[in-house]
Amino acid sequence: MIAYLERFVHENDAESRPDDDVSSICNALDLQGSIDYGSSAAAADVAGRDFGGIYSVKPLAFVRASSADDVAKVLKAAARSPNLTVAARGNGHSINGQAMADRGLVLDMRSLDHEDRFQVARINGSDYADVSGGALWEDVLKRCLDFGLSPRSWTDYLSLTVGGTLSNAGVSGQAFRYGPQTSNVTELEVVTGKGETLVCSEAENPDLFYSVLGGLGQFGIITRARILLQPAPDMVRWIRVVYAEFEDFTRDAEYLVTRPEGESFDYVEGFVFSNNDNPLTGRPTVPLSPDQPFDRRRLPSKSGSVLYCLELALHYRSTDRPSTVDTAVNKLMGRLGFVEGLRFQVDVSYMEFLLRVKRAEEEAKANGIWDSPHPWLNMFVSKSNVYQFDQVVFKNILKDGVGGPMLIYPLLRSKWDSRTSVVLPEGEIFYLVALLRFTPPQPKGSLVEKMVAQNREIVQYCSSNGFDFKLYLPHYRSEEEWKRHFGNQWTRFVQSKANFDPMAILAPGQKIFSRIPQS
Repeated sequence: MIAYLERFVHENDAESRPDDDVSSICNALDLQGSIDYGSSAAAADVAGRDFGGIYSVKPLAFVRASSADDVAKVLKAAARSPNLTVAARGNGHSINGQAMADRGLVLDMRSLDHEDRFQVARINGSDYADVSGGALWEDVLKRCLDFGLSPRSWTDYLSLTVGGTLSNAGVSGQAFRYGPQTSNVTELEVVTGKGETLVCSEAENPDLFYSVLGGLGQFGIITRARILLQPAPDMVRWIRVVYAEFEDFTRDAEYLVTRPEGESFDYVEGFVFSNNDNPLTGRPTVPLSPDQPFDRRRLPSKSGSVLYCLELALHYRSTDRPSTVDTAVNKLMGRLGFVEGLRFQVDVSYMEFLLRVKRAEEEAKANGIWDSPHPWLNMFVSKSNVYQFDQVVFKNILKDGVGGPMLIYPLLRSKWDSRTSVVLPEGEIFYLVALLRFTPPQPKGSLVEKMVAQNREIVQYCSSNGFDFKLYLPHYRSEEEWKRHFGNQWTRFVQSKANFDPMAILAPGQKIFSRIPQS
């Protein structure tokens, strides 16, 4: 099977392939799942591209594994080959080809998600859900709500796989309280680069457990995760307030994320927007309903070209009196210094709030921009540098916006487990900055190149001026850049690679390690 696959790599003139050849591969691996040949539509159009739309490569095959055993068989077969690599692909939401394998094998993690693999249990007084690594978070949410429960920590967009976010960190407006998703998982089932299927946790195979969390897919493929749950609320009071000054915005945001539980909101995020009427990047993006227009007359006369919005949410039960919710919200809001009269709020169900980006996705698909390139840039910036970042990046380089949201909100380092592979800026408070660029349908290549160049300009500015920052969902091209990224954690990262994927078979699209040939 391996020899046949490798011979195909060089047969570029082959347009199709007999069904019996596909069957021979499946039979050779003895998979419960299936394999799509490299020239098929599924392999080329699905496994060969991602949400970023910037890179496109041709995989050798797209493997729809049905179980952890299938995953292990694929990895063992790759290990016996001279140079095959394997990438795990969840919902393809990576930006820079991280889930691709050029002339390698791409594993479809979504095919691992089966209803019978979802279980909720109470262990030592706490509730947990055992879920497939290929499950989408939105499906996890819906299944958990049937039990009146919910995971504690989320991402903004829930059409991502469990294994995908746990391989990076998984952050949203709840992370200031509960930490990222990597801090809310207690056990994993992982297939290592050696093809070994291992259960790992803080107590069992801890080196693998902490390496895999935030490990960018370099050490193993997550096939199951045990997620910590809590009682789910029924409703959410969703609020947005506007600031003209960055200092006022950050003061209030940092105040809220450092308050004890019960003395703050349940969700705290923020974003930058243009002080104009652009429907994609300006003032119209702030109101939460059409009957709450943005009255620009409320803005201070000296307001600049960019403004700031603090986004907040308070959970409550449907049985709570409206006056009780109002009192709790107004008590918290009374401490904040936003622009008077620029407060917007709605009450929505808990599920509607968590799936808020799903509606934006549906609109983007209807407008034809969801499938266009997305040269996104995600960063963690230290509190010590965030004011200069605002002055140079938001107020200068990006004063006209990026065609989509520009998120910024504080996180607390103490809520992250330092034993994982995630690297962070120093200091207790740092900010997530997400430049979520959207391009029009079928954009000219020069537009995308300009956006990519602007991202590089921002990163270069931070590097040249000694900023304490880290790329989130990092993308580098040289070992030297990766060494700088991981800093004093690089040695541990390399050792984990040697321990769990010594031939560097996994996640070739990250471009951290090169496949070691097998003689």
